[in-house]
Amino acid sequence: MPVTAENFRDLALSLPEAIESSHMGHVDFRCQGKIFATLGYPNEGYGVLKLTPEQQQPLLKDSPATFAPCAGVWGQRGATSVRLASAKAGAMRPLLEIARRNLDSKPPKNKPA
Repeated sequence: MPVTAENFRDLALSLPEAIESSHMGHVDFRCQGKIFATLGYPNEGYGVLKLTPEQQQPLLKDSPATFAPCAGVWGQRGATSVRLASAKAGAMRPLLEIARRNLDSKPPKNKPA
């Protein structure tokens, strides 16, 4: 069964502390103010997972029709585009969980006063 935008949203929001927000005209999913996934980028048929490069590589190798690095430095840092129509629903929740857990391992960004 392919993933729909609504499935992606429901799965993301089912994770602990996840909320829906938006930036730059796209829906995003956050925990404690930090984004772990985006929906509708680069267009409505896609989502983005904030993974590490090490987590991204097997997806690119095993499923290049579904997963691709995002453009530029974001993709080099692990941001991974997901073509929803070819993604497997059963695989999406574990990937969203990984993206969500990655937030826990990153220190908060220093904000200027």
